[in-house]
Amino acid sequence: MDKLTILRDKFGYSSFRPGQEEVIDAILAGTDALAVMPTGAGKSLCYQIPALMLDGMTVVISPLISLMKDQVSALKEAGCGAAFLNSSLSGSEYHDTMEEINNGDIKLLYIAPERLQRTDMPELAINSIPLVVVDEAHCVSQWGHDFRTSYLQIAKFIKSIKPRPVVAAFTATATVNVREDICRLLALRKPLSVNTGFDRPNLYFEVQKPKDKKTALLDCLDKRKEASGIIYCATRKTVEETCGFLISHGFNATRYHAGLVDEERRKNQDDFIYDRKPVMVATNALAFVLIYKFTFFIIR
Repeated sequence: MDKLTILRDKFGYSSFRPGQEEVIDAILAGTDALAVMPTGAGKSLCYQIPALMLDGMTVVISPLISLMKDQVSALKEAGCGAAFLNSSLSGSEYHDTMEEINNGDIKLLYIAPERLQRTDMPELAINSIPLVVVDEAHCVSQWGHDFRTSYLQIAKFIKSIKPRPVVAAFTATATVNVREDICRLLALRKPLSVNTGFDRPNLYFEVQKPKDKKTALLDCLDKRKEASGIIYCATRKTVEETCGFLISHGFNATRYHAGLVDEERRKNQDDFIYDRKPVMVATNALAFVLIYKFTFFIIR
C-alpha cells in the first residue's frame, strides 16, 4: 500500500497535516530526520506510516510507558503488528513479545531507552531494523527540559545495527542548542530538519492563586462536569489526599503515581482513558497524547 492508502485505511485521515508528508518522504528515501512538532500535530504518523511500508521491524525509543501502551493499543486496533518492551511487562508477557519479534510478527516495537542494553533481541531482528525512531528526543540534551542519561546509549545501539538504519528524531519543543545536541549525540547524517512551530491555539494557560485550593478545585470541576481532566500534584501524598477528597465530594476520580503497583496503574489508566473514571489525580509519572481532550489543574 502507498502512504495515502495507509493514512486513510489504517488511521482514518484523508490528508496530511503540515510537515508530515515531508518527513515521511525523507524517511522512505533513506534520509535521517529531525522533526519539531507540537503535541497533537501528528508526529507519530510520520514514522508509523513508513514503518508499515518498510521491510523489517521499526524500533521506537520512548521514555513514556503510558504513551507506549496507548499507541500500541491503537496500532493493534488498526490491524498493525505492534508491541512494547518496558518494566510493566510480566515475565510471560516479555517472553511472548520476544517470540513475536523472533517470528517477524512485529512491525513497530516501542522500547524504553533504559532497556536497550538489557534486551536480548534476536540477531535476526537486530539486523532487520530499517528505521530507529527517537521520541521525546530533547531528552538526549542537557539543554533539554527532561535530560535522561539513558538516551546517551542510543547512538551505540544504532551503531550495532547492520546495515545502519534510518534515524528519525521527534520532539514537541527544542531550542537551537537542543536541536544541535540531538543531531550530534544521535549522530544523525545530514538530516532533514522540519520545524512546524510550538503554537497550540486550542490550549491556554491560566495561573490562579486561590486562598483555598480545595474550594478552587471543586469550583473548577463543577464547571466542567461533562469533561475529562487530569489534576497534577507535586507528591504522591498530595495525590492520595486530593483523590480521596474528590471522591468524598461525589467525583468519580482515580489516581496515578509511581508508588502504585503496575497492575493498579494500568487499571487506573484504562479507567481514565475509557471514561469510567473521568477525573485523574496524578504526579508527573503520567503522560498522555490525547492532550486536547483534557482540562488540567495543577496543585503545588
